[in-house]
Amino acid sequence: MMAWLRQHRDALARAFGKLRAQRSASLLNALVIGVALSLPAGGYALLANLQLVAQRFTLDPQVSVFLKAEAKRGELEGRLRRDARVVQLRFVSREDALQELRRSEGLAEVVAALERNPLPDAFVVRARDGSAAALEAFAADVRTLPGVAQVQVDSAWAQRLGALARIGRLALAALAALLATGLVAVTFNTIRLQILTQREEIEVSQLLGATDAFIRRPFFYLGLLQGLAGGALGLAILLAGLATLNQGVRDLAQTYGSSFQLAFLSGTEALAVIGLSAFLGWLGALLSVSKYLR
Repeated sequence: MMAWLRQHRDALARAFGKLRAQRSASLLNALVIGVALSLPAGGYALLANLQLVAQRFTLDPQVSVFLKAEAKRGELEGRLRRDARVVQLRFVSREDALQELRRSEGLAEVVAALERNPLPDAFVVRARDGSAAALEAFAADVRTLPGVAQVQVDSAWAQRLGALARIGRLALAALAALLATGLVAVTFNTIRLQILTQREEIEVSQLLGATDAFIRRPFFYLGLLQGLAGGALGLAILLAGLATLNQGVRDLAQTYGSSFQLAFLSGTEALAVIGLSAFLGWLGALLSVSKYLR
């Protein structure tokens, strides 16, 4: 057991020695890996922040029913309460709606300039089925009721946002797969050049009785270390990019009275990025060694 651990320690030391001997090339390879990793990691971070923003708003399926001026509230309220598709019903008078509008930032002066209240009475309905088809069917039925001026499906924006987020995740997965293939190719070519450079040394080692595992081990560690360095650089690039974006996001959020900022990856997610980068580096080394050491 101790001999096996000593062999791995020696192989790791030789891999470090190769990195130090070729600092410029190693740094360039790590930078290529870091830039490629920062793209899907940055997209993931932006999607996660977008979901946090969306969670601050209510996503319950709601339908706003605006009444005509001459509408009979009691009759319409009774019909809505008897509808099995309605879970919750709340009446918002035109006076309450105007008061809420006055409290909205930037609209107080506009409301004060109005000569009369232009807002109608309304019912806010929470439906049992929040699917788009069910909400549209319910809204179409409510529009036919007497006294109804307009019906608005308030959760449509949330459904569109969810659809955009799903498209973003699919695009991000495709980009990550493409870049992962590129990272394996970069490591593959780097290890191939190392093998060709040390060809005579490898042949002498084989003649002296060195096993395949003994010869391969330093190349595996070399690919692993390049992947680790690339992952760390990728996280550093992502951190710098988010810090730059937050300068503009902070100014925009302040105009809405918010202190929102783009958050970095969690500790678990950052470790996952570094681990994935190291694995891709090791995989590239494995493929290259398996092909060129035969």
